[in-house]
Amino acid sequence: NTVFQTSTIDALLSGVYDGDLALADLRRQGDFGIGTYDNLDGEMVLLDGEFYQVKADGRVYSPDLQGETPFAAVCAFRGEKTFAVPGGTGMKELEDWVDREVPNPNVFCAIRIEGQFKAMRTRSVPAQKRPFPPLKEVTASQPVFDMENVAGTVVGFRCPAYVAGVNVPGYHLHFLSQDRSRGGHILAWEMVTGTAQVDVLDRFLLQLPDTRDFAEAELGRDRQQDLRSVEKEREKR
Repeated sequence: NTVFQTSTIDALLSGVYDGDLALADLRRQGDFGIGTYDNLDGEMVLLDGEFYQVKADGRVYSPDLQGETPFAAVCAFRGEKTFAVPGGTGMKELEDWVDREVPNPNVFCAIRIEGQFKAMRTRSVPAQKRPFPPLKEVTASQPVFDMENVAGTVVGFRCPAYVAGVNVPGYHLHFLSQDRSRGGHILAWEMVTGTAQVDVLDRFLLQLPDTRDFAEAELGRDRQQDLRSVEKEREKR
């Protein structure tokens, strides 16, 4: 019942993109999760113990387990609640559904949905070079992918409000198509049919990077406005 996380969302927002934890070591902490890769090179999906890397071209790659991540959250997924998702359900309706199933807003939830989607909109981010720009600038020109009539798996977390600065409060979800060819960070969807599983998690373990960039990052200021700007860029697309 533990969420294991490396680094913080505010560090990522400020441009700390150098990997610090090998994927092989991250996988020892869980078989399910999301994050990104060294130098912000695409979106991470960890599903059934396998890593998938959705790069800025929208395609899915198999990363080297010796490669590293600058930010990720994982768990050993064990679904405790299962429910059918009605056709036509969008992201907001699904979030409301999970909130009713797990009304305690102060625990973490891992969410896995197997579904058929009429529409699925995702994005990814391109690898960055030094000097690293803040995440707000990267997502302003992020590649966006529109998929139609696609089956696949939603992977992600609902985090409590009090993790602001450490993780993303609320829902953070990634997608991987059934044929393992497409995916990314989810912006919107319309579901045809699906089944959701929720794992309620009451423990949180944070490991901080041992890097110069992290040590020198300005993490004392409130970056919630930066995070909201990133979210607004997503909504515009």
